[in-house]
Amino acid sequence: MSNVPKFDLKELEVKEEIPGFFGGPGQKILNYPLSNHDAGVATFERRPWWQMMQATGASMFAPRIIPDNVARAFVFDGEGFMQTADHAINKDMFGVDWEYIAQVSGSMVRPGVPMLEDVADWKSVIKFPDIETWDWDGASKANAASLSKDNFNQMWFQTGWFERLISWMEFENAALAIFDEDSQEHVHAVFDKLTDLYIDIFDHCLKAFPEVHAFFIHDDWGSQKAPFFSPTVAEEMVVPYMKRVTDFLHSKGKFCELHSCGNIYQQVPNIIKAGWDAWAPQLMNDSYKIYEDYGDKLLIAVSPQGWPENFAELSEDEQRKYAREYADKFCNPGKPSFYNYYAASYLTPAFREELYIASRKKYSGDSL
Repeated sequence: MSNVPKFDLKELEVKEEIPGFFGGPGQKILNYPLSNHDAGVATFERRPWWQMMQATGASMFAPRIIPDNVARAFVFDGEGFMQTADHAINKDMFGVDWEYIAQVSGSMVRPGVPMLEDVADWKSVIKFPDIETWDWDGASKANAASLSKDNFNQMWFQTGWFERLISWMEFENAALAIFDEDSQEHVHAVFDKLTDLYIDIFDHCLKAFPEVHAFFIHDDWGSQKAPFFSPTVAEEMVVPYMKRVTDFLHSKGKFCELHSCGNIYQQVPNIIKAGWDAWAPQLMNDSYKIYEDYGDKLLIAVSPQGWPENFAELSEDEQRKYAREYADKFCNPGKPSFYNYYAASYLTPAFREELYIASRKKYSGDSL
């Protein structure tokens, strides 16, 4: 029997309207029975009241005190969203140059001049940052007003373990290092030190930003077609270091969501072993199958599959029918999910409202 109370029509009263995420359509804020904070916590604790929407259900936080956010042109904090000129170059926390490319709305390491050519040389080449010199007190004050207790504040962290190795060595050399038995001991050593650094950074973040409730940590593992490396390699070379971070954050009462691009169904058991609470598969993945196989162990962001491309042109009744079908499949007490932001094109006002109603009913144990 669910402990979630039944849906009440009064919840559909519109309290306010807010701008869309990154220029997308605006959103109506209803008379929700829980604050965004409490709804986010309930979702990550696998007892949701309704289907959480990524990017809108959580409040994104990417503070400029983390140099990687500046380097990757993705600062979103109490001082606003950072505007970056085309081809502007900024350094990350290790001094790597990242160039912003306006056409793709993102930054990349300038190719052809890797900082590290042989991973065995990492101790003499890689200079780890002294994070005690970062202005944590100033960052705390600058963000105190924007990190509301009523929001589910999720802090983004841009560059994980394999991604970091790529930023130092370029992709081909990083992939070789993580595979090559002669290099693996050095990869283990640098990943171990890198994990110490990340835990130290997160510890400082928890003190500077006490209203952060979850961490959204990036480490891409795959291409459009397949993972970059086998599950065996991932389990040996990356999982133990991720697990140290997720164990630390869980010990502080925080939630951990992995951002990992690519077609990586084969790696889902490793995502679970690494201690992540949630993962949003990109659209080249079969999120229905991932939910079916692993949704009882990992909170999966499920995206609609096989729906009409002209979804927004369908009648409201048809859109609502799809919303009820989605909720019936994926909004199950005991095996919850959340809505995948990669499928934002289906979030019409009618679909969004009906998904709220249908998911409230399903998670409360009511019939649709």
